[in-house]
Amino acid sequence: MPLSGATKFVGREEELQHLHQLLQKNDCVAIAAISGMGGVGKTELALQYANTHREAYQGGICWLLPKAADVGVQLVQFARTHLDLNPPEISPDFDLLAQVAYCWRRWREREVLLVLDDVAKYKEIKPYLPPSSSRFKVLMTTRAHFGQIPKLSLGVLQPEAALELLRTLVGAERVDEEIAQAESLCAWLGYLPLGLELVGRYLARKEDLSLEDMLRRLEKKRLEQPALVKSEDDMTAQLGVQAAFELSWQELNNTDKQLACLLSLFAPAPIPWQLIEFCLADVDAEELEESRDDKLLNLHLLQRKEKGIYQLHPLLREFFQANLKAPAFLATWGNLQYAFATAMIAVAKEIPQTLTREQITAISPVIPHIAEVANNLIEYVSDEDLIWAFLGNASFYNSQGLYDQAEPWYEQCLEVTKKRLGEEHPSVATSLSSLGLLYNSQGRYTEAEPLFQQALELTRRLLGDEHSSVASSLNNLALLYNSQGRYAEAEPLFQQALELYRRLLGDEHPHVALSLNNLALLYNSQGRYAEAKPLFQQALELYRRLLGDEHPHVALSLNNLALLYNSQGRYAEAKPLFQQALELYRRLLGDEHPHVALSLNNLALLYNSQGRYAEAKPLFQQALELYRRLLGDEHPHVALSLNNLALLYNSQGRYAEAKPLFQQALELYRRLLGDEHPHVALSLNNLAELYNSQGKYAEAEPLLQQALELSRRLLGDEHPNVALSLNNLAGLYDSQGRYAEAEPLLQQALELSRRLLGDEHPSVATSLGNLAGLYSSQGRYAEAKLLYLQALELRRRLLGDEHPDIAQSLNNLAELYRSQGRYAEAEPLYKQALELTRRLLGEEHPSVATSLNNLALLYYSQGRYAEAEPLFQQALELMRRLLGDEHPDIALSLNNLALLYDSQGRYTEAEPLHQQALELMRRLLGDEHPSVATSLNNLAELYRSQGRYAEAEPLYKQALELMRRLLGDEHPSVAQSLNNLAGIYYSQGRYIEAEPLFQQALELSRRLLGDEHPDIPQSLNNLAGIYYSQGRYAEAEPLFQQALELSRRLLGDEHPDVAQSLNNLAELYRSQGRYAEAEPLYKQALEICERHLGVDHLCTMTVRRNYAICLRRGYF
Repeated sequence: MPLSGATKFVGREEELQHLHQLLQKNDCVAIAAISGMGGVGKTELALQYANTHREAYQGGICWLLPKAADVGVQLVQFARTHLDLNPPEISPDFDLLAQVAYCWRRWREREVLLVLDDVAKYKEIKPYLPPSSSRFKVLMTTRAHFGQIPKLSLGVLQPEAALELLRTLVGAERVDEEIAQAESLCAWLGYLPLGLELVGRYLARKEDLSLEDMLRRLEKKRLEQPALVKSEDDMTAQLGVQAAFELSWQELNNTDKQLACLLSLFAPAPIPWQLIEFCLADVDAEELEESRDDKLLNLHLLQRKEKGIYQLHPLLREFFQANLKAPAFLATWGNLQYAFATAMIAVAKEIPQTLTREQITAISPVIPHIAEVANNLIEYVSDEDLIWAFLGNASFYNSQGLYDQAEPWYEQCLEVTKKRLGEEHPSVATSLSSLGLLYNSQGRYTEAEPLFQQALELTRRLLGDEHSSVASSLNNLALLYNSQGRYAEAEPLFQQALELYRRLLGDEHPHVALSLNNLALLYNSQGRYAEAKPLFQQALELYRRLLGDEHPHVALSLNNLALLYNSQGRYAEAKPLFQQALELYRRLLGDEHPHVALSLNNLALLYNSQGRYAEAKPLFQQALELYRRLLGDEHPHVALSLNNLALLYNSQGRYAEAKPLFQQALELYRRLLGDEHPHVALSLNNLAELYNSQGKYAEAEPLLQQALELSRRLLGDEHPNVALSLNNLAGLYDSQGRYAEAEPLLQQALELSRRLLGDEHPSVATSLGNLAGLYSSQGRYAEAKLLYLQALELRRRLLGDEHPDIAQSLNNLAELYRSQGRYAEAEPLYKQALELTRRLLGEEHPSVATSLNNLALLYYSQGRYAEAEPLFQQALELMRRLLGDEHPDIALSLNNLALLYDSQGRYTEAEPLHQQALELMRRLLGDEHPSVATSLNNLAELYRSQGRYAEAEPLYKQALELMRRLLGDEHPSVAQSLNNLAGIYYSQGRYIEAEPLFQQALELSRRLLGDEHPDIPQSLNNLAGIYYSQGRYAEAEPLFQQALELSRRLLGDEHPDVAQSLNNLAELYRSQGRYAEAEPLYKQALEICERHLGVDHLCTMTVRRNYAICLRRGYF
């Protein structure tokens, strides 16, 4: 038995155990084979097994080399030498087989191990195998497959075992010092034990040679590197790597060799068999299979990884590639490199722009082989097909949103194309456009623009102005400008592209329809709906005429037209188009396609706009699941779907469900698109708006600021998204009462929208409404009214009278009039808004509930309680039906109804509603939310009305502390809370405690809102009231007078607050006996109340009673 050359045997413990089991399990003679490619360590494993189990084989271990001489002759010689057996000499009556049989019959007792090392053909050794007896064990090593004989297929070492082997040969310290290089070295050698041992021993001899330099030498000289050429004398293996492989190579015929060399051209990755057949289309498929199965697989020159998938060992790949370059080979089989490159390019051209997960799975195995052509065989690709070696892989990654992996391919395409074809070539223009489109997808607009411009100029120079590629370049540049909000620059380019397509291709061509769509989308973005609609319709009709009704482009056009109708609030017209598009996509593309997910999203967005949340939710969920299934979890479309579903939950007040989805979308966008992308800014805005809804202002503000800064950085200061971010940040400041900070932002947003979109755009109307809302909060009613009216007129002009935004504008204007006490003007507007909302959105919509609440509040303000109550109840029931019991709007409706009952003295009915509202706010928004403070105030106010001061006071205090904590000391709501707490002290006669609070409230209101705000007269009246109650008439009078003058100036002479101020001043005069001065004031107050609040209103009755008392005292 030969000696083992292994210094330490590593990585084969399981194989040794498995081999022993194979040899022990048979009742008769056990035959097992160790099979594997050359250099895998078959002989070493057999040696290790024999040495390990030497004691078990007391009958002897016989080691034979079938390739050295006839096995029978070797076996007889072994018996004579080691067992002292003397079989008769060969004669006509006693041949070699008889001699072998003689030896087996007289072999030493006990178990015997026969090792046949490197068997080529089993049939040649089979006649000499021992008789059927369980004491004989036969172990063969072979590179071939031997049918049904039990075998142990020996593969290469695992990476860790390979490293350990290298450590034993080179030294652990040396390997661990260059661990990364050691790992690369093992990988380059394909973890083949022979290669590792040869290189390890070589390194051991050359102590000054680093592993990095060793790897560099291997990469340069490949299998010719001296370390791999010759083995050392004390090694088990006696051949170098190339010589070991040569033994198998010699057993191949020409077809086998052709197949092996073709396989070596593929990347060192799994190879789909169908690609082989595609490359060798002229070779008989069955002949190829025979070569594969009977030779390459049988000799372990090829590995079968799974059904239809094969792979070469890296060193065998090197060996076959070296043979591929031999002149004799080229003369016999021609240029396999060209055949391989041509086939891979053909596959690359077929990669779709939009991939499903199924397609991704199917195409993935091909990608490394296309890359191999691009990186190492590009000289075999024609000039005409040059770009496809790169664009195939780029499209594969781009369609999955893997932009970082796509970018180097686009860059390489441009670089290689320029180098081979020169700067002035159409393929260079294509490469520029392709890279530009990638940058556009990533929001890298400043990098995309010069590429698109270069592509356009180059195309014009090479092909002339009258070429379809020029139109395509115009479209690309226009789309970029559209993304940047540079509409004035985009429009003429879209128009030029359309005209050029018409001139070159005629009116009846799909490219014309595409251009019509692009121009229509631009007009839609600008709110130019009347111009967009006929273009969308023309595009749809043209697609139908050219492509038939059953085509994906028809579905796309249906979607576009539906989106236009949706923008206009024409939901009844949009819905059937969205549904047709969805059905058409399903029919044409099947249920499992990204376009189906897109259509589901669109239809869900329509339902969401209509408040049909129960119908929207399953569609959003289906779209999300479908995107994940088709595109994987890591795709921008998945982030978009997460955002959409989160927005739905946000609308429903399901904040706990919305938040993680917004966060996942944001993280996903950042991972896929990088931190610098407009979609990241959009996600920051969405998450911030959620926090804003929850009153988490400290968390919302930095996100809104980041979104604004990011939009400015990416899109420039002149972009609609910047206006959107300004509006959002201003809205946050408005909620916090930071009006001085909000106003300039709203003004900037308005100016920016006008500059970018023109005066006639819905976004301008939105900005007008936002700024008006701020002015209304500040009591700047004259300024607010002007803007609200402008917004209403603009919306009517742009959207027509029948649009939900018109209802919103009517509500806004009515709310302004209600704040001013102009109830007669407010009422018809509220009613119009309600009727319009019902007509457009149906009875079952949250906006209907909002309108009912608004109208009810008007009636409540007027003391028309009988009319207000059923409206409040309808609103509450409708909210519950649509939004469920767990929504902040339910709490708001409960509060409204409770306040109505308060005013009517129906305290037992009001209290449980206030309590429910408070509990609901806490449950939904947490204890730390301004709405919780408002609910605490409302409940406290109820207790104060009932004289339950001990219960009211702690609630007022909690509300004040909460407002301060959430909104800071400088907020109008804090002033209101100070007034409320002071009010309860006042009611209890605790004037010393009440006075400083009233004073603080007045000072705070003046500081925040200015002297000219409706809240100031209220504070003046409150402070004057406490002076009055204390008999400090000289201090009270000027305050009552200021309150009256200010109310008149701000609210007009006919406002109920003016009547209240008149009554207060009259009461002061009456208390002083100044009846002549009091009487006309009472009279004016009573007339105002009767005119605007009605004769039965509590305020009217209070003034009437006071007036009567005055008259009695005046006369008597």
